[in-house]
Amino acid sequence: MKNHLDFSDAEFSSEFESCRLPPELFTHEAHLRLGWIHLKEQGGEAAVEIVRKQIANYVVHLGASDKFNVTLTVAAVKTVQHFWQKSTSDNFVDFMLEFPRLKYNFKELISAHYGFDIYNSQRAKKAFLAPDLLPYD
Repeated sequence: MKNHLDFSDAEFSSEFESCRLPPELFTHEAHLRLGWIHLKEQGGEAAVEIVRKQIANYVVHLGASDKFNVTLTVAAVKTVQHFWQKSTSDNFVDFMLEFPRLKYNFKELISAHYGFDIYNSQRAKKAFLAPDLLPYD
């Protein structure tokens, strides 16, 4: 496998949850896909919690716990949810074509919500920090 899109949604979700997904396949787009899958299957807050737990487990498995950022993870799922609610797509590839900003302008989307750097904040890495500029839907 050369790309997370080589897996079906169920396979991708299973490979990630079991920590068998090769780390080089867990790209920014794959992060978005994980949120999209769980939003589709479980809905809002459940998806946020599942993705948060799965990514936390995955980085521990990889020995890269220092890379996990709770705020960014929650923000990513909530951002995907915002676009997912407006989407007419029934699959992730079409969803990304419908909303390319998620892939190519993600930091800009996040900066609309946060007036501080959540990417490098130690507080943001450890606990969810609510947006100080624009709340999520």
